[in-house]
Amino acid sequence: MTDELHRFDYVIVGSGAGAVAAALVVKRNGKRPLIIESTDRFGGSTSLSGGLAWIPDNHILREKGIEDSFEQAWVYLEACSAGAGIAASPERRRAFLEQAPRVMEFLEGHGMKWHHSEGYSDYHEGEYPGAIARGRAMEGKPFDLRRLGPWEPLLRQHIGDQPISAPEMGKLSLVHSGASYLVMAKVGWRMLLNKLGRKIRCRGNAIQGRLLEIALRNEIEIWLNSPLVDLVFDEGRVCTLKVARDGKVVTVDTSDGVLLNGGGFAHNLEMRALYQPALGTTDYSAANPGDMGEVIEIARKAGAATDLMDLSWWVPSSIVGPGIFAFHVPNDSAKPHCMIVDGKGERFVCEATSYVSVGMAMLDHARAEPDFGSWFIVDSQFRRKYRWGAGVFPAGDPPEEWITSGYMIRAETIEQLGQACGIDPERLASSIARFNSFCRSGVDEDFAKGSSAYHRFFGDPRQRGNACLGELSEPPYYAVRLVPSDVGTAGGLATDEKARVLTEDGKTIPGLYATGNATAPVVGRSYPGAGASISAAMTFGYIAAHHATGRPASLAARTLHHEAVHAG
Repeated sequence: MTDELHRFDYVIVGSGAGAVAAALVVKRNGKRPLIIESTDRFGGSTSLSGGLAWIPDNHILREKGIEDSFEQAWVYLEACSAGAGIAASPERRRAFLEQAPRVMEFLEGHGMKWHHSEGYSDYHEGEYPGAIARGRAMEGKPFDLRRLGPWEPLLRQHIGDQPISAPEMGKLSLVHSGASYLVMAKVGWRMLLNKLGRKIRCRGNAIQGRLLEIALRNEIEIWLNSPLVDLVFDEGRVCTLKVARDGKVVTVDTSDGVLLNGGGFAHNLEMRALYQPALGTTDYSAANPGDMGEVIEIARKAGAATDLMDLSWWVPSSIVGPGIFAFHVPNDSAKPHCMIVDGKGERFVCEATSYVSVGMAMLDHARAEPDFGSWFIVDSQFRRKYRWGAGVFPAGDPPEEWITSGYMIRAETIEQLGQACGIDPERLASSIARFNSFCRSGVDEDFAKGSSAYHRFFGDPRQRGNACLGELSEPPYYAVRLVPSDVGTAGGLATDEKARVLTEDGKTIPGLYATGNATAPVVGRSYPGAGASISAAMTFGYIAAHHATGRPASLAARTLHHEAVHAG
């Protein structure tokens, strides 16, 4: 029974990357925002992410001497998003590229702290024009959770999270290297500080923790345990939300509109079976538990169109145990002494390319092989030189329980490994022999592994000739089955350049906006660089809030840039 009425100017559904940026715009424009979150934790999938934001042509890049421009970023994003349709329309791409650096400055003006992730190359450098080898990825500086006070336990966190950034995890995997020693020193210092009482976090917690602190400092109201139940319209415009606040349905009236920022449908089995039948399960998702798709479904009932619903932010992984993933692409698979093969024992993709690209290639195979049939194969050189699962698990002989449980298969010969995996032994041996010949020449003639700056960022600089190529020649050999896990679905509501939700005939639904994984991505089917989904969520949340509260983003940004530069 509804027995409470609340009034806000603008309501933001979901607490992912776009929430605080939108709420701050509303607040600055003299209006009253509300953020509602369906779960008992703030932060969404962004809080569980690598914590980077892909922001072309920004001021920190210029300060670093990295040449970039709107035009160069346009060429690259156009190549990445080719054929994606309305989600990556020229108008949406232009809005994103123009406003993303302004959002960054706007948030800095409120206390956000960014730094450039040097060398974290654009994912398709060497493949598409306009890419930058030094990268456009911005990282949130480490954040001490104590700054959140009583809200600290209410931020969504990884269990047992270590104070290490995503790029550092790649370097940590290089056992007995200068890069790994430097990372160990940095992370060891943070861990020591944590033992002395601090609660330093990196990655997604560094972004969402600091944004939550900013929201609290600006007295933005946040409701947890408050899923959206329904939208109510008056003469075609959103005017009211029904919200299940702490188990009781309440009414929230809104004068300026609603921003749907409630994530995707990663944990909704029915929706995944409908839109991603080749996957057909939610067991492989590492997304925020709140990704249940209800926001998309509520909007669809109101006439909203959807697009690219077959797409997710894939991260090919192996499942170590219940709910425990080892992420392999590209942190592990870009290294020497490893390869990815299908169920027939043949390579089908560049192991060092974008994880989204590898995931899509795996799913293409899954249409013919329902159990996916993808294997990550390494030799003893790999196990000796590199940590496992993006640096999470130690190098060396694998734990015996990995072998006895069947998670990891071990064999003294390639032929025996093939038999144990159900792969044709002769075909597997032939594939490895061909791959090894490429390793000796330093040129991968099939998939060009090691040919781009992105590949080499996760390779081994100690390897002669090609940082990503090394023979599989030292027994015993090991194999784990790969699954196309994800950190969230990527398809969703169709929106325009103002983040307004569109109907099937291309009309806007008055007062209804959307951003984040609830929407079809502006980057299309190719992921351009680390944190592209996070920066897009922030940017379109920012754009939506400006449009809804009556101040064009392009005009406001000039004033906010001036304020940010002089805010210190």
